[in-house]
Amino acid sequence: MNKSLTRSIGFWLLLVLSLATAGVGGWLVTGQVGSMTSTLLDNTATGVDVYVGQSLIVVGSVLLGAGIIGILLSVALTAVQAMLPAPTPVVVEPIDWTAEEPAPEAPAETTVAETVDTTAADGSADAVVETTDDEDESQKGSSGSTATATKISVK
Repeated sequence: MNKSLTRSIGFWLLLVLSLATAGVGGWLVTGQVGSMTSTLLDNTATGVDVYVGQSLIVVGSVLLGAGIIGILLSVALTAVQAMLPAPTPVVVEPIDWTAEEPAPEAPAETTVAETVDTTAADGSADAVVETTDDEDESQKGSSGSTATATKISVK
């Protein structure tokens, strides 16, 4: 199945998250560099401004780099999708409604044997058990008992 790249949720997730990550990373880097530059030039910078600012610039640059890699990856996926050949449509022949269908095979007849059990446990009801030849053969090798797999009606 060759589906369009623009209809893929994974592609759009990659593109949107990459853009968001690059945006947050760029915002962190520019904000901290601007803050550090202004405080260092004014001679009002503290140790927290300088050392925490450097760490935030590193975190921002990592986020910016990951976002840029994601954007480049989505561009590469688009280029690869454009280079792949489009699938050829499958030609379906029209249905010939005048053709005769083969006659369906008749199912084999099954014989029904009915036994009446007059010795019920409490002596008040007679049990009628109907079994067919097919049911007896289908029970070979099964874990269930014959009584549970056949139709039992108690009068």
